[in-house]
Amino acid sequence: MYRIFPIDTSRLPPGIPFIIGNEAAERFSFYGMRSILLAYMTLYLVQPDGTNHMFGTKEAEAWIHLFVGSAYFFPIFGGILADAYWGKFKTIMLLSICYCLGHACLAFMGVWGDSRVWLLLGLSLIALGSGGIKPCVSSHVGDQFCKRNKHLISKVFGWFYFSINFGAFMSGLLTPFLLEAAR
Repeated sequence: MYRIFPIDTSRLPPGIPFIIGNEAAERFSFYGMRSILLAYMTLYLVQPDGTNHMFGTKEAEAWIHLFVGSAYFFPIFGGILADAYWGKFKTIMLLSICYCLGHACLAFMGVWGDSRVWLLLGLSLIALGSGGIKPCVSSHVGDQFCKRNKHLISKVFGWFYFSINFGAFMSGLLTPFLLEAAR
């Protein structure tokens, strides 16, 4: 059974640090993976037997544009699921699992099966998961507040949006170094 009313407190709702931390990690994951995707697809993609299976630059760019476009199209899908079927919390949970499965697919590249199939399946699941949770998370933050602690809501949304930008910024700094270190 899900709680349908926020906890009656004058303090910060207990779920807020987890929501903010999760959002920072999600943005780090999305933008970090996106920042190295072209290089990975055109320079590093190999089959399990070690043979090259790289994309040409134009083909890789087309797939990346489709991936990013899908990630920004799927909020429509996530909003419909949340509003008409599952509710925000269940939508966030299930599509976050979808997101994680997408990264698991990326982990299988070069280990077993066709690397391109794992890559495209992983990107599809990440786009669905990332896009699907976008319309739900901000309103989920707002749902944590009651009348006694609503004075904290603007402060929390400031931290929430800071965490989004911080995760995206840090991924742009760190992920290219991680790619290079993995070589």
